[in-house]
Amino acid sequence: MDYRTLGRTGCAVSNLTLGTMTFGKETDEPGAHEQLDAFAEAGGNLVDTADVYNAGVSEEIIGRWLADRPADVRDATVIATKGRFPTGDGVNDIGLSRRHLQRALDASLRRLGVDCVDLYQVHSWDPVTPLEETLGTLDDKVRAGKIRYVGLSNYTGWQIQKTVALADARGWASPVTLQPQYSLLVRELEWEIVPSCLDAGLGLLPWSPLGGGWLTGKYTKDERPTGATRLGEDPGRGVEAYDRRSTQQRTWDVVDAVSEIAQQRGVTMAQVALAWLADRPGVTSVILGARTTEQLADNLGAAGLHLDAEETARLDAASDPAAADYPYGDMGTHQRGRTIDPADWLAAAPQ
Repeated sequence: MDYRTLGRTGCAVSNLTLGTMTFGKETDEPGAHEQLDAFAEAGGNLVDTADVYNAGVSEEIIGRWLADRPADVRDATVIATKGRFPTGDGVNDIGLSRRHLQRALDASLRRLGVDCVDLYQVHSWDPVTPLEETLGTLDDKVRAGKIRYVGLSNYTGWQIQKTVALADARGWASPVTLQPQYSLLVRELEWEIVPSCLDAGLGLLPWSPLGGGWLTGKYTKDERPTGATRLGEDPGRGVEAYDRRSTQQRTWDVVDAVSEIAQQRGVTMAQVALAWLADRPGVTSVILGARTTEQLADNLGAAGLHLDAEETARLDAASDPAAADYPYGDMGTHQRGRTIDPADWLAAAPQ
């Protein structure tokens, strides 16, 4: 397992994170504890959850695991959770208001059985609550010793910049991470969000790194998914929907490239896809979301795997989302670029 700092902090975390959205639904408690043990034994130390994962059951399962393990295991585990989405039917049971965040954080701490959470992430932008209210509340909780670090999730580039600028201007605890969807099939965030994080010093904690199973090779052109897979049970599942992705040639180009590199390396497709993502600029740790311990064991095989330049370039080319010329394509890049070589000036001039 490799270790990296959590964004611009001094806290070291494993380059693979155990995601726990399946805990309490697709993965029962004994299976979840088995995953947590396997992850810790492999050297993993960052565990990610949220208050809405199966209505708090995921946090409860983690809390019971922490309580039942030796002090050295508890002390080594870095716990990340999130708040923002509905936790009840009330009008104030949602959002990033002071009222909801205070109650949501206290409830998460109770379920986890801890006095302080290492990383508390706001699960999404809230257009209703003033940003000053949200950041002021988070800063209060850091000063009160209930949160060590603040993180963001599912934010756009301008939202990241506005949040960091305001926190820094007020002297409040500033975000250190962003948790976005990111994979070989979802690279559009490289146009604006990744540069924003690199500029602000935020570490990326990508979720859905295997594209909902697409990058494991389990889906094919000729057969619709069936059985105990995510798309077999729900073919229309969000951005991963079979009819949505299977009609895009880019999907199959990526799957083919990952498959060929995996065969050449003697590893699984999942390990290749995870290794590619773990070494992208700005990535601190990749979140694994396994149903079973067997799936987790396979994913953990990517911990020490690094692709060479040729393999990376091949995957980059196959997965390129092909931005339009402006503002993110070649024209936009030239307009924003600058060197001190006069020979380059004309190429960068506005057209």
